[in-house]
Amino acid sequence: MSKIRLGRTEILAEKNAFGALPIQRISREEAAHLLRKAFHNGINYFDTARGYTDSEEKIGYALSDVRSQLFIATKTHASTGEELREHLETSLRLMKTDYIDVYQFHNPAALPRPGEENGLYDAMLEAKRQGKIRFIAITNHRLHVAREAIESGLYDLLQFPFSYLSGKAEEGLAAACREADMGFVAMKALSGGLITNSQAACAYLNQYDNVLPIWGVQRESELDEFLSYIQSPPQLDDGLSAAIEADRKQLVGNFCRGCGYCLPCPAGIDIPTMARMSLLLRRAPVASFTTPAMQEGMKRVENCINCRHCAEHCPYGLDTPALLKENYADFWTFVEK
Repeated sequence: MSKIRLGRTEILAEKNAFGALPIQRISREEAAHLLRKAFHNGINYFDTARGYTDSEEKIGYALSDVRSQLFIATKTHASTGEELREHLETSLRLMKTDYIDVYQFHNPAALPRPGEENGLYDAMLEAKRQGKIRFIAITNHRLHVAREAIESGLYDLLQFPFSYLSGKAEEGLAAACREADMGFVAMKALSGGLITNSQAACAYLNQYDNVLPIWGVQRESELDEFLSYIQSPPQLDDGLSAAIEADRKQLVGNFCRGCGYCLPCPAGIDIPTMARMSLLLRRAPVASFTTPAMQEGMKRVENCINCRHCAEHCPYGLDTPALLKENYADFWTFVEK
C-alpha cells in the first residue's frame, strides 16, 4: 500500500480516500458495511460534511471503535463563529469522537481570515486551541479563493476539484500546495460521474505524489474497484493515456461539473442532472436517462424564469440557462429516436 503525506499536517493517508457524501443515500447498515470494509482493507482517510445529512452519524456508528487508527475530515458551512461552534459540537457528537483531524470551511465564497467580524476563522483557532480540531482546511470550487488560501499561509490543507479533465490552473494549485507544504485533496476525481474509467482516473492522479483523491462510494462494487487499486495501483500506460485523451476531446470545456451550488432552483429544476444530460446520454445506457421520471424532470426546464440564480452561483462561470436549453433540445432528440 502507498501512503501520501498531506503537507505539514504529517498525516499519512492511503492514496485512496473514502468520500462519504454518497452514503447518505443508503441505509445505516449498508453504510456501516462499506465503511468497515474500506477501513479493514487499508483506507484510513474518511471525508464527510455537516451538510451531508446523516453521513457523519453513519461514520460514528461504523468506525468509532477504531477512531484512533484513522483520519476524519469534515466540513462546516457556517457563516458565523457561533454557528461554527454549534456545527463542530454536532459533528463531534454524531461521530462519537472528541477531535476532528481536518476541519474544513465548506466552499466559502470568500476566504475566511483572522479578525473578521463574522468570527469564523477565530472560532477555528479557538477550537484548535481546545484540541477539538487538529488542522484548519478549506474546500472550494473557485480558483481565486484556492490561490488566496495557499498564499495566505492560514490553511494546512486545500480540497479542490482535480481530475484528468482539469487544466493548467488546477495543476498549478497542486504544485503551489507542494511548494507551500500544504496538503492537497482532490475532490470530484471522476468529475461528478462524467469520467467512467476509474482506472484511468486513478492512474492519472497517481502521477501526483502530493495529491490525495477522494472517491465517492455508495455501492460495494465501487468500493471493490478502489480497493483493488490499493493492491495494484494502475499505471498510466498507452491504453489509459489514449482513453484519457478521448475523454478530454469530448468533455473538456463548457460542461456542468455537477457541484450543485446552483441549487435550489426556484423553478424546481434539477440543474446538475439536466445541464449534463447530453454528456450522460452518451456515457451511460440511454434507457436509464430517458425514463418517465427523467422526462418529467427535463420538462421542468420549460419553467425556467430566467432569474439567473444558477449562473450567478456557478463557481465555473457557466451560462447555465443556455446550457439547460441546449441539453433540453438534445434530450428530446434522443427520446424521439
